[in-house]
Amino acid sequence: MSGKVFLIGAGPGDPELMTLRAMRMLQEADVVVYDRLVSADILEMHTPGARLIPVGKAPKCHSVPQDRINEILVKEARAGHCVARLKGGDPMIFGRGSEEAAYLMAHGIAIEYAPGITAAQGASSATGVPLTHRGLATSVQYVTGHRQADKVLDLDWKRLADPDSTLVIYMGVANIGQIAMGLMTENLPGSTPVLAVGNATTTEERRLISRLDQLAADVRDANLQAPTLFIIGQVVSLYAKQPVADLQEQAHG
Repeated sequence: MSGKVFLIGAGPGDPELMTLRAMRMLQEADVVVYDRLVSADILEMHTPGARLIPVGKAPKCHSVPQDRINEILVKEARAGHCVARLKGGDPMIFGRGSEEAAYLMAHGIAIEYAPGITAAQGASSATGVPLTHRGLATSVQYVTGHRQADKVLDLDWKRLADPDSTLVIYMGVANIGQIAMGLMTENLPGSTPVLAVGNATTTEERRLISRLDQLAADVRDANLQAPTLFIIGQVVSLYAKQPVADLQEQAHG
C-alpha cells in the first residue's frame, strides 16, 4: 500500500520559525529526505528511528541530481512509508517543490504541504529591515540570482530596477557584480542601499551593509559565501545606522 509525501518548508534555519504543521509532519515521518540548508537543530526533531536521506546540493556540486531525488521519493512512498521531504525556506519559492510535486502526482503519490518562512522573511525579521514600507517601497520582487547549469543570467533588468520596489536576490553571490551592473544600467542609482545577510536566523548569521555601486567589491572583501540573501532598495535605510561595508557577525539569541 502506498505511503505519502509531506512537502515541508523548514524555514530559514531557526527551529522556532517552523510552523506547527511542519513540525507535526516531520515527527510523523518514517523517512526524512532533506536538503543541505536544513539546519541540524531542525533535523534533530525527527522521530527517533526515522531514516534520514541527505540529498543536498551546493553551488556547482549537485551530489544527488533532481531526477534521482524524484525517484527516491516515489520509491519510499510506494514502499508504504510516510516521507518528509524537508526543504529550507519555503519549498514553493525557488525550492523546486512544484517540480517534485508534479512528479509525485504523475506517479499517483499523495502529497501534503507545509509552507515555510522563506529566507527573505527570515532576514527581514532578524534585521528589522521591512520588505515594504510606506513612502519607501510599495512592492517587493523576489528573483533568483543564478540560472540552471550556469546559463546566462537573462533577467528583466528594466522591470527589476524599480526605485519604488524592494528587490530580494536569492542565490546571487556568484553573480552579484553582474546583477548590480544590470540594475544600474537601467538607471537604478548606484547609491541604492543594500543589505546582504548570510545564513539568516542561524548562529552563523552575517550581515553586510553596502550600496549598489560598491556591492561586488564589498562582498568579495568580506568573503561572503552562499547562502546569502540580498535586499536591495530604500527600505535598507531603516536598518540601524552602520558604516558602509560594516560586516557583523551576530550570535543568534
